Amino acid sequence: MSNKFWYLTKQSLKKKLKSKWFVGINIMLAIVIIALININSIIAFFGGDFNNETKLLVIDQTEISYPIFKEAMTALTTEEETGKITVKESNKTEKELEKDLKDNQVAIVFENNDTQYLTAKIISNETIDNSTYQYISQALNTTKTNVALIRTNTDPTLLTKISSPMETKRVILNDERNTDENMELVMSSIFPTLILPFFMLIIFLVQMIGGEICEEKTTKSMEIIISNVSPKTHLLSKVLASNTFVIIQGILLVIYALIGILISTKGQLSIDPSVDSLLTATVESGFVSKLITLLPAIIIMMILSFLAYSLIAGILASMTTNMEDFSQIQTPIMLVLLAGYYLAIMAGMFDGSTLIRILSYVPFISCLISPSLFIIGQITMIDVIISIIVLIITIVLMTKYGLKVYKVGILNYSNEKIWSRFAKALKSKDV
Repeated sequence: MSNKFWYLTKQSLKKKLKSKWFVGINIMLAIVIIALININSIIAFFGGDFNNETKLLVIDQTEISYPIFKEAMTALTTEEETGKITVKESNKTEKELEKDLKDNQVAIVFENNDTQYLTAKIISNETIDNSTYQYISQALNTTKTNVALIRTNTDPTLLTKISSPMETKRVILNDERNTDENMELVMSSIFPTLILPFFMLIIFLVQMIGGEICEEKTTKSMEIIISNVSPKTHLLSKVLASNTFVIIQGILLVIYALIGILISTKGQLSIDPSVDSLLTATVESGFVSKLITLLPAIIIMMILSFLAYSLIAGILASMTTNMEDFSQIQTPIMLVLLAGYYLAIMAGMFDGSTLIRILSYVPFISCLISPSLFIIGQITMIDVIISIIVLIITIVLMTKYGLKVYKVGILNYSNEKIWSRFAKALKSKDV
């Protein structure tokens, strides 16, 4: 029996890896992932202005505004953005500058004003990028404040104190909720990206194991297989082969991402300044430290969830007789998975809710919700362990009773509705 199990597992895995679908989808995934990582280079290659430099040409009629404005722009922008946004003083008149102004240039004219101390004009041929315009607006406001203080003969020491950013110290009294307020931004941007591959792999898993069993039933080859091996051996071989395939696919996704990063960095280990600032913000928010703490539990929950989804997909697929039936069984599974994905993303909106904490224990979606709630501080490691225990119990129960249902349904070719066949299988004395 052991030899038959490993033979079926090997054949099932070989069939998946050598299929045209596998080759085609991986070529597409490799292209998409590498392209997304290198999107800025692609835009620039096709003539986009993604990396074009914006030149700010300043006409300073006040004689003191230009250095203040330039310093303010440097303080506001990152190292990478400072290279893309340059600030230079122009000796031309306003009319001369308007006549010679190029598309990548923005003219800023500072003028004295008796009531407001300082006014400015922003002149360009076309609309300005929103982020660049926001930087300019903030720098102008800072410049006006400093010019006003100078015009009113404010003491230089006092001026420095007023202009310097306020120092703040954040203290959270509840240790269990000791997470940075920036965590909400991180959870709405970075976390969905991290769990998306897991979400996609589960979809692949359900489609593969269910589709293969459905195909064997529709081609009547199932009768030959079951005459040589037990339904238990057949199902478990499908589960092992499909999970092995999903792990291989996950490794391939990581390889595609690494290739994309190597192409983007041209083989160097240097990190892009914008990415570096994002990583710094992520670390400072406490996201990385909590993720590292939770990593062993996440790996365990991922493996258990793969097993749970593959078992339920295989058990339900045993009731199918055609591809229409297979489409029906996929719908509730996908809806549950989708609900878990969105609940994980929106977990921060349910702050303090008992409902979301209960949902973190629910099998099939706990693998998505529990990590999210732990990272934002709504549950503890004990809750995560409870979720794992509940998931293990669910898998044990599905193995015990699901195998009996599988045994009844695998050779059932009734024309009844699939859910009616499933209900009868549950009520069968053999179960």
